[in-house]
Amino acid sequence: MAGFTMLIICFFLLSYITITTTLSLDTITLGQSIKDGEKLVSSGNVFELGFFRPGKSSGRYLGIWYKKDGEKSDETTVAWVANRNKPISDSSGFLSINAQGSLVLKMNSTNNIVWSSNPSTSLQNPVAVLLESGNLVVKGGNDKNPDNFLWQSFDYPGNTLLPGMKLGKNLVTGKKWFLSSWKSIDDPALGYFTYQVDYRGSPQLFLRMGPKIIYRAGSWNGLRWTGTPLLEPKNPVITYNFVSNETEVFYTFNIRNRSVQSKLVLNSFAEARRLKWIDSTQTWERFSTLPYDLCEDYDRCGSSASCNISKSPDVCECLEGFTPKSPGEWKIQEWTEGCVQRAQLPCNHSDRFRKHKEVKLPDTSLSWVDNDISLAECEKLCLNNCSCTAYANSDVREGGTGCLLWFRDLHDIRNLPVNGQDLYVRVAASELDNIDPMRQSNTRRRHISEKKWVIIIVTCVVSAMGVLVLGWIIFMCKRKLRIQGKTHNSHDINDNNEESKTDDMELLIFDLNTIASATDNFADKNKLGEGGFGPVYKGTLMEGQEIAIKRLSKCSGQGVDEFKNEVILIAKLQHRNLVKLLGCCTQRDERMLIYEYMPNKSLDYFIFDKTRRELLDWSKRIQIIGGIARGLLYLHQDSRLRIIHRDLKASNVLLDNEMNPKISDFGLAKRFRGDQTKGETNRVVGTYGYMSPEYVIDGVFSVKSDIFSFGVLILEMVSGKRNRGFCHTDHNHNLLGHAWRLWNDKRAVELIDQLLDYSYTLSEILRCIHIGLLCVQQGPEDRPNMSTVVLMLGGEGSLPKPRQPGFFAERILTEHEITINDITLSLLEPR
Repeated sequence: MAGFTMLIICFFLLSYITITTTLSLDTITLGQSIKDGEKLVSSGNVFELGFFRPGKSSGRYLGIWYKKDGEKSDETTVAWVANRNKPISDSSGFLSINAQGSLVLKMNSTNNIVWSSNPSTSLQNPVAVLLESGNLVVKGGNDKNPDNFLWQSFDYPGNTLLPGMKLGKNLVTGKKWFLSSWKSIDDPALGYFTYQVDYRGSPQLFLRMGPKIIYRAGSWNGLRWTGTPLLEPKNPVITYNFVSNETEVFYTFNIRNRSVQSKLVLNSFAEARRLKWIDSTQTWERFSTLPYDLCEDYDRCGSSASCNISKSPDVCECLEGFTPKSPGEWKIQEWTEGCVQRAQLPCNHSDRFRKHKEVKLPDTSLSWVDNDISLAECEKLCLNNCSCTAYANSDVREGGTGCLLWFRDLHDIRNLPVNGQDLYVRVAASELDNIDPMRQSNTRRRHISEKKWVIIIVTCVVSAMGVLVLGWIIFMCKRKLRIQGKTHNSHDINDNNEESKTDDMELLIFDLNTIASATDNFADKNKLGEGGFGPVYKGTLMEGQEIAIKRLSKCSGQGVDEFKNEVILIAKLQHRNLVKLLGCCTQRDERMLIYEYMPNKSLDYFIFDKTRRELLDWSKRIQIIGGIARGLLYLHQDSRLRIIHRDLKASNVLLDNEMNPKISDFGLAKRFRGDQTKGETNRVVGTYGYMSPEYVIDGVFSVKSDIFSFGVLILEMVSGKRNRGFCHTDHNHNLLGHAWRLWNDKRAVELIDQLLDYSYTLSEILRCIHIGLLCVQQGPEDRPNMSTVVLMLGGEGSLPKPRQPGFFAERILTEHEITINDITLSLLEPR
């Protein structure tokens, strides 16, 4: 009996020792495995390997993290994931090593292989070891060389750069080391962003979204990347190293003091964050973030221009000796076309170089580098090559050595507050300031004399032409009045309208025959569409002017009151982003409005059509958003009337031949007195999906009602989806609810229309989503006013946190709908 008892005790002791060996040590050998719930721990208890479930995900993953993070599992804490694109559906996963030295992750429930390391060669007696660096390696069990690995996880980075890991490329094997973001904060799948070394020209560090460059850290100058002025080489904690030779090009960092823990994480918001562990709070604290301001956006100012954040909002300026390529675009802060030389370069030895101090050097992807020559030799090489546009030192150590030459346009330059470099840009000699003073004085006097004669001649010519043009205008106006009708005081339209009795207006009245002739008797071929008012026709007047005619239908959901309302309001409004009313026709029983013709139809014609939507890249979409905002600001604040539109939607935004937006359809608009801030009605009219909650439910409308509609438009422009009718497999929310859900889950990038194909600046489009959510908040008091929205769209300052939007479920009330040609008029009874 005693022998049997001793046998049982020995059995349990042996089992305990086996389990402890499997779970506590840092090594997996043949025949051993790590199951879900068990962990492999590095020898110094710094790192753990085990299974985890991130955030709201239902999948299980095998990963590596700092042991101090405990049970936390998100994109900030998990340093490496094995099966990031193939989650395990249950907790039956286990990791083992086979005889060939391949790590294999399987599901016990199905015995299917989920992931394997699959090394190119094999070895005898392989073991897997989790090192103190966080590197999971496979090596020979008897191999004493600490750096001899068959396979290592450091060769396959995830979203985290740990000390000792490399970013770059092995030029012999072609192996690339780069970071790739998670798809979202709780989805480790391959995301949208990468952080990698581009080894072309002078190697530099890029943050990309797909193929598009979002941010460029610049080239290595011996101490730091040229675009990271705060990266200090004499940092007491971290050392930064860059290696470029015939076999490999890579960047790495190491920790001087092992008691300090730091890492670089590329998150799902396109930020590269350096984090440092704080023992007192037991959290990772952000030490630095890239990109960190507006000027970090790649090539923000276009070629031959520099971005200076201290001059915000006008951050872009041409380099000295250069002028904007498109001055008109430059004035409205459209800088992408950049600048060109003010004076043509003769391409001879008279050309000079202007020195620009404290800058981030231009993109070096196509540059030429020689680290062994002096700056003077560099200048000579550039001067002797007509294609050379600029030069600089390639290394700033020891006062500056080496040579960088640029042969094309200079892109992505910015002024730096500290640790910038000197850049020498080629200009014509006439552009330099250090001209001989006497020669400069004589030249100035000669130019002044010449300018006086030019002014006299131009003044005479312009005056003569002015008289001719004025006479021609008077003649044409009289001719138009004879042909089309005459100008009347529109008392017949103003009758029965209390708001307009004291404000008579001049209005051009068209006769019916003129309109019938212009439209070929309202032929179907000239019909542009149909809305709640009635059919809309295209017409051409006798002198060739194209017009659009809205003809009130007898069965229209709108009537004479809406007709009068639109005439009275829009005739008094003049703004580049409001459609222009040319006149009306009230002959017989007809009620027609005559507008300027918009050749590109309405916004919904483009934004909700998969084919035509491709014609609207992000620059056009943000231009349209800005134009609508300025038009609304004019209605709400800057016009002599305060107007609430009440039916702002994509189909009521027309586009001219240059795709400039013009707000139209003022039939439902309301005029406010100077001191009036809101109104109430028992008859709620508008389009469901764009109407604000307080208007639909209580019949209360104000400028904040239009703000809500504008917010819906922004989110539709970003996504290419309609708010109403939007559906998603994961929920029953409309577009507003979907955007809100993604925003809270830090996955707002998933809202972006895939047809945009990276034609945008990520920070700008995410800011638009943020502004859109602020505009559609449930409470009208929480929504910004239009002047604030315009400032938000044009600025880069911090924005308040949005609250839950109104109407984010697809169905929340009962309504009666009249649908005519896809244009919906909702008639609701407020409570």
